[in-house]
Amino acid sequence: MNFQDFLQYVQNIIPVALPGELAHVKMAPLERLEALKNINLEEKKPRIAAVMMLLYPKNGKTHLVLIVRNAYNGVHSSQIAFPGGKYETADLDFAATALRETHEEVGVLPEKIKIIKEFTPVYIPPSNFLVHPFLGVSSEELSFYPDVREVADVIELPLSVFLNDEIIIEATLSTSYGSNVLVPAFNIQNHIVWGATAMILSELREVIKSTFKEN
Repeated sequence: MNFQDFLQYVQNIIPVALPGELAHVKMAPLERLEALKNINLEEKKPRIAAVMMLLYPKNGKTHLVLIVRNAYNGVHSSQIAFPGGKYETADLDFAATALRETHEEVGVLPEKIKIIKEFTPVYIPPSNFLVHPFLGVSSEELSFYPDVREVADVIELPLSVFLNDEIIIEATLSTSYGSNVLVPAFNIQNHIVWGATAMILSELREVIKSTFKEN
């Protein structure tokens, strides 16, 4: 999608009603849906995190950035994710968390990003995090400088590819719920993207498609 065309309509996303769980469940593993039934977040007292769904131009086309997390001893080792991380008390709000973490993880300065809209939070049972996603747009081409301690690689995904239904697959994975679990996922540049990231991506896809279909 041409970035200048995208910029003409991106503000139309602001008033759009979010599909929320209706979009999330399309890319949620069945085991996660079971784990979320009758869950009481007040009792769980989840840790808070925020992530940035950052859209920007590259060679005149709209792109979305994702990261490959480093391997470590944890439930999200080597997974595909958005730039983002844990809320800190010094952060003014969750949007500030997303901006700070994006700078720390991929080197994009906060002043280069305009926050468009907060999306529906996603709860992650295995790590007890409640993740707040934010849609941000940069009007200039970006260079990424990944933090080698946390980021193994950066994925620059053309928006036209992201909106193509052919990237939606089912994959058999070993997860925190069990071995050989069949999960809905995205095949993005030969990476299997599933779980919370796929659920957030699902809502973003639906909002963008509904917004641009009307224009």
